[in-house]
Amino acid sequence: MKYLLGIDLGTSGLKTIIMDEMGRVVASSLIEYSLAQPESGWAEQNPEDWWQAALKSIRQVLEKCGIAANDIKGIGLSGQMHGLVLLDKQKKVLRPAIIWCDQRTAKEVEELTQLIGREKVITITGNPVVAGFTAAKLQWVKNNEPQIYNEIHQVLLPKDYLRNCLTNNFATEVSDASGTGWLDVRKRQWSAELLEILKLPLEWLPQVYESHEVSGYLTEEAAILTGLIAGTPIVGGAGDQAAGAIGNGIVASGVASVTIGTSGVVFASTNAVKIDPLGRVHTFCHAIPNTWHTMGVTQAAGLSLRWYRDQLGEDVRALAEQTGRDVYELMFEMLKDVPIGSDRLIYLPYLMGERTPHLDSSARGVFFGLALRHGKPEMLRAIVEGVSFSLRECLEILQDLGIDCSELRASGGGAKSMYWRHMLADCFGMSINTVGVEEGPAYGAAILAGVGTGVFTSVPAAVEQIVKTKEKIIPNIANKLSYDKYFQLYKKLYPDLRESFQTLAEL
Repeated sequence: MKYLLGIDLGTSGLKTIIMDEMGRVVASSLIEYSLAQPESGWAEQNPEDWWQAALKSIRQVLEKCGIAANDIKGIGLSGQMHGLVLLDKQKKVLRPAIIWCDQRTAKEVEELTQLIGREKVITITGNPVVAGFTAAKLQWVKNNEPQIYNEIHQVLLPKDYLRNCLTNNFATEVSDASGTGWLDVRKRQWSAELLEILKLPLEWLPQVYESHEVSGYLTEEAAILTGLIAGTPIVGGAGDQAAGAIGNGIVASGVASVTIGTSGVVFASTNAVKIDPLGRVHTFCHAIPNTWHTMGVTQAAGLSLRWYRDQLGEDVRALAEQTGRDVYELMFEMLKDVPIGSDRLIYLPYLMGERTPHLDSSARGVFFGLALRHGKPEMLRAIVEGVSFSLRECLEILQDLGIDCSELRASGGGAKSMYWRHMLADCFGMSINTVGVEEGPAYGAAILAGVGTGVFTSVPAAVEQIVKTKEKIIPNIANKLSYDKYFQLYKKLYPDLRESFQTLAEL
């Protein structure tokens, strides 16, 4: 039996799985780490925490399943996108990584947009300059930490930092590179024109591979640290959204996914580049050659639930501790008697700014309609509804662009809740399917490793063989009509508050 190893470097933790050639997950390990917010809107992590989590989780999965290391035929990497990891000539990390949800770069977004031109950057990269993308972060370092900028030798994305630790190779792949702001998404390579405009040395950037291509081999040193075999091939892998989509079978037009992790994403595969001229959704290279994907992103989806858990959920956390039950399961039980509309309470999920449909790093979370009679259950349901409304906006933009989203598949931590899956189906007025495996991007990374090492002939062939739907939720049309009324008001709130968000940011 052949086995494949998939690693997903997430925002709150790193997951490693071992999958056999039939697609069965035989071992899984999750190691958590922290996120630092030195200032409001900032988000940073220590790359060494990622590396130590990878070492620990790899050793754990090998121990759990008892598989010989030489039976691992390949390794796939996935991870949070858009992060900035800077190395000097000695490959020493120069500063904490600035990760995807960081919103410090409003000034740099304006600067880069003026320098390049909004239309040109959208035409080349498929996206406007975005506060969370790598390009704006590097410009911030240039403007604010020149002593660090002058020491830069290599610029890496989070998962590619792990690749460098494992293989000593300086490489990335098309799906993750698409989220930097420097990639020509049509040519699937770094844009020489943009690099010249930005005076960004090409040698700072890693070599770009297709996602299934072998990008390096495990070094002797890494083999000793992980318990794996030196020379094990490591493929390009994919950004977390593309890898998660492969794990969900989103490899052809017509099938789209709704993923609720820390962020929320509506993702659709396309056979041609589909660019929104208004820049509301993102167009990236997919992790399959000659395909692309378009996605809308809600910055704080599961993050909004986590905020409630950490700031208002002391009682439910205590109950979870006492009973041994999952804290989120208990939170959803709180909502069973709260009606649609949360008793006229609406939540805007802009805790970390927003990307779709409002590209605004100054936007902030709002409870609208808060009254004396409202309690924690109403506030919690308003959060779940607000995130669902934001995802519906993402879906509607994709549909307006003519992208076929006739089948929806739900995934991610939030979508494990039957309650939330029913809400999404009712809110969207569409059926929601789920698939049999819930390991997310790590599973997609393992599939890519299988393609790159010949275990599978292609990504579509692998998906057809091992990714199966298991459940279909049919929408309640009466509920859809009720949600529609609140959705219309929800959509009106951001335009009404936009100037106030900016004023607040400037105080």
